[in-house]
Amino acid sequence: MPEPMPPEPHLSGGGRVPEDGAIAATGMGGAMDLATAEGETLEGTPAGPDGTGPTDRPRSLWSDAWRDLRRNPVFMLSGLVILFLVFVSLWPSVIASGSPLKCDLAKAQEGSQQGAPFGYDGQGCNVYTRTVYGARTSVTVGVLATLGVALFGSVLGGLAGFFGGVWDSVLSRITDIFFAIPVVLGGLVLLSVVTSNTVWPVIGFMVLLGWPQISRIARGSVITAKQNDYVQAARALGASNSRMLLRHIAPNAVAPVIVVATIALGTYIALEATLSYLGVGLKPPTVSWGIDISAASPYIRNAPHALLWPSGALALTVLAFIMLGDAVRDALDPKLR
Repeated sequence: MPEPMPPEPHLSGGGRVPEDGAIAATGMGGAMDLATAEGETLEGTPAGPDGTGPTDRPRSLWSDAWRDLRRNPVFMLSGLVILFLVFVSLWPSVIASGSPLKCDLAKAQEGSQQGAPFGYDGQGCNVYTRTVYGARTSVTVGVLATLGVALFGSVLGGLAGFFGGVWDSVLSRITDIFFAIPVVLGGLVLLSVVTSNTVWPVIGFMVLLGWPQISRIARGSVITAKQNDYVQAARALGASNSRMLLRHIAPNAVAPVIVVATIALGTYIALEATLSYLGVGLKPPTVSWGIDISAASPYIRNAPHALLWPSGALALTVLAFIMLGDAVRDALDPKLR
């Protein structure tokens, strides 16, 4: 005769005693899966959606931006083009033999041939050699002008945004005056009296008329950063103005300046070519894309290659820097994450 089954013990809340740790009563009469809870406890806190666990070091804005940039094909493509341009600017003789100033009128306007894949211009100069050496001048002007504009504008705008008051009001009125000056017209007026054949007058002109834009960006970024809690805490602890600016505000306000400066670099290269084309920028015997485009314009019907190659190099360079700036802006903008 089979033995009767013993009665199942009950808890005061109405639930059953867990068998094999499967179900347990809760204080409100419900039930909880102990196996699932135990598994989650043993495994620890699950990783977040980005794969970070509780023991991972927190990532900064710059590390996140670099991770996003490495995955952005636009950044990789534009970066490769810019690296190639930098290489060509530093060592043009590696890929172009001969001197860009050596010309032979007997070969004027001739097309592509051995030793001159881009043909010859109206003066009998090798278009390929001049296009390669012209990258040095254009990139040098663009980089130095951007550095000068970024440093000068960031310092003035950052100080105005941090201290405010009369200094901020005076700087705002000065920037309004500079914004009212047309860039090309200003170049025609200011550079027409310069007789130097170096790049420094052009760079100085770009810095003179380009700093107000960076200044406005830096001012607004500093005003936003100085209102954060960590800056107020540093001020309450007695931190000096220089320490707050250099250690707390500048690292968190520099991202918009970097984005605008990167995009502006391509603009300055195009501006140098425009001023050189108009005859007030760089002057011969300096080798520049703008000078070559200006010299080849009268022969566009008979020798279009002399115009197309330096124009294409200029367009590709400007496009590469603009694409790089767009990629950096997307990576540094938290709203796009």
